[in-house]
Amino acid sequence: MRTADFDYPLPDELIAQHPAGRRDASRLMVVNRQAWEVAHQTFQDLPTRLRAGDLLVFNNSKVIPARLRGRNPHSGGRFEILLVEEVAPNDWWAMLKPGRRARPGTEITLLDHAGAATAVSARVVEVNAEGHRRLQFCGTPELLNELTNLGETPLPPYIRRVAGSDLREDDNRYQTVYAQPPGSLAAPTAGLHFTPELLSTLAARGVETAFVTLHVGLGTFAPVKAEALAGHVMHEERYEVSAAAAALIQAARAESRRVIAVGTTTLRVLESVAAANEGQVTAGPGRTRIFIHPPARFRVVDALLTNFHLPCSTLLMLVSAFAAPGEVRGRELILRAYAEAVRERYRFFSYGDAMFIA
Repeated sequence: MRTADFDYPLPDELIAQHPAGRRDASRLMVVNRQAWEVAHQTFQDLPTRLRAGDLLVFNNSKVIPARLRGRNPHSGGRFEILLVEEVAPNDWWAMLKPGRRARPGTEITLLDHAGAATAVSARVVEVNAEGHRRLQFCGTPELLNELTNLGETPLPPYIRRVAGSDLREDDNRYQTVYAQPPGSLAAPTAGLHFTPELLSTLAARGVETAFVTLHVGLGTFAPVKAEALAGHVMHEERYEVSAAAAALIQAARAESRRVIAVGTTTLRVLESVAAANEGQVTAGPGRTRIFIHPPARFRVVDALLTNFHLPCSTLLMLVSAFAAPGEVRGRELILRAYAEAVRERYRFFSYGDAMFIA
């Protein structure tokens, strides 16, 4: 299949710039894979689509304030730093702008939110084939502990903020209510719609929950530059499945209860683990480059809760595959649903509305 097969028109005004007033006040499009039917509800209606014994699996990774500002203490040149992955304490791979001025040996003094120099600094020690810089930090025992004072929430480029604007709303809302281990560059956005009250309602109805971790990195959102899907290679991302989560998932499958992935990142964890373990979901850490697109089949996930994704993105390709496992016609169903979402003025992307595919 071609990347261009997953393009669709989207008016710019439908790209959500701010979250809904309440997390669960967003809209919910329900896609019936068997009947090829679409229904319109609100996210607060989600419990009506679930049943006792369903297992909701969430990605509990926490977004870190990964965007930093720095200055070369010798030349005065400014840098924007996006942390990509921690190698070890105070040792990170990062993307730097402008990269041409960040050669090995370059020193960078980090700036606080007011633009003042701090005691924390970085030195470029390596450049990889992708142009990412390996940075070694000093002036702090642990950079992660300084990010609240130094970093900014790394909002996607389609969410626009005026320089100097108050980002406190984003610090709160671009994070799930159950986020725990820090490490993501972007939020697992399907989970942004859940509130503690909604989770309590689901538990009271007999819906079970489990949590896995995938630290969302460049792999999830990197654009597809190849003309044919076969030419695209995903960036590697880290995941962890606890023994408790693995046991809950395996029990649900053994009892023919639905396993419902909250978000494409959760689905990628479950299907990656199953692919590596003869269909079983086992505990442990791992790394994945899985690229799911039509006509993929699925070993674990029975239903998917997700947001609306960018044209020609790997996430749209994944959703299209899930709409018709083992076939290519799911693309037609999803693009038809997206066209209806545009007509009905749904809100798109990270802060937008949700879709439930079952």
